[in-house]
Amino acid sequence: MEREFDAYSLLQVDPLAEEIVLDAAYRALARRYHPDGDSPNPARMADINRAYSLIRTPELRRRYDTERKFHPVGPAPTTPSPVSDLRSRLQRERETAADVAAGADIGPGSALDFGRYEGWSLRELARRDPDYLRWLARHSSGIRYRSAIDLVLREARTAGAHG
Repeated sequence: MEREFDAYSLLQVDPLAEEIVLDAAYRALARRYHPDGDSPNPARMADINRAYSLIRTPELRRRYDTERKFHPVGPAPTTPSPVSDLRSRLQRERETAADVAAGADIGPGSALDFGRYEGWSLRELARRDPDYLRWLARHSSGIRYRSAIDLVLREARTAGAHG
């Protein structure tokens, strides 16, 4: 198994998600990236199909999870220094405080309070994983962030066009 390829990450689901969630995530992504879909992307669709083929049944998933446990995906884990951890927390708090001061209940600098990106600001996510933000804007758990997500993604597109 390749170290860079993670089926769960590609399907945007938690490794502990139930089978029905995996199926739903696959169908939603396939609807989007299929050549006849909303945002056709054959390369992305091929990756989605490959990821789903690795974990689509309980037996395949057990096999994949076992392999994943012995060959973890991604870079080696690092322990953040207390100083860098404090800096990022203070930055998130400043962004959130600025949004609250501006009268926004949940704004672009707001930090998520759930999921795999708990504690991340929407701006950080726009830079690092915009696909997750697009998914979150469609998902019921992200409804309270929807307008802020739209704003952050618009800002990122504008910055990308000018940068």
